[in-house]
Amino acid sequence: MRTDPTENGGLFVGRRPGTRPVRYRDEPTREGARRRRLDNFLAGVVLLVMCLICLSFWGPLPAGWLWVGGQIQGATNSPSFAILIVFIGLMACLLLALIVCKRLDATWILIRRAAGHDQRSGMIGPVFAVTCGIGAIIFTAWLLLFAGADLTGAGSISI
Repeated sequence: MRTDPTENGGLFVGRRPGTRPVRYRDEPTREGARRRRLDNFLAGVVLLVMCLICLSFWGPLPAGWLWVGGQIQGATNSPSFAILIVFIGLMACLLLALIVCKRLDATWILIRRAAGHDQRSGMIGPVFAVTCGIGAIIFTAWLLLFAGADLTGAGSISI
């Protein structure tokens, strides 16, 4: 939002609402070094849980839903219905996991602040980017080395 009076009809000529610097009546009390070490450890645990959830997007969640789809197809003998259930279930799980990661990220910020760090932004972006890179590398290695992908073209049909 721009604060130029010619652009907003003269409203909010000064600072934008809610952006005033924070001033405490008294200086906040800091806990001891032992408490800060505990808070740093807890922040590391929360970050590790976020990493594990993001890594689950690349293997356990899709594999689990494919297993569920196989069970549904075996019971109903309908591949279309099984694919539909797998798609809906996987999307719901992915969205739920992202919601959990976002809440863990907010918790991580609070724990880091409690540990005495000037933490203003979270780690969900970098965690998601790094786990996507790791997941893509692991998936590519699995596809090329273990899944039986034919890179020579010998299995292709010639006309």
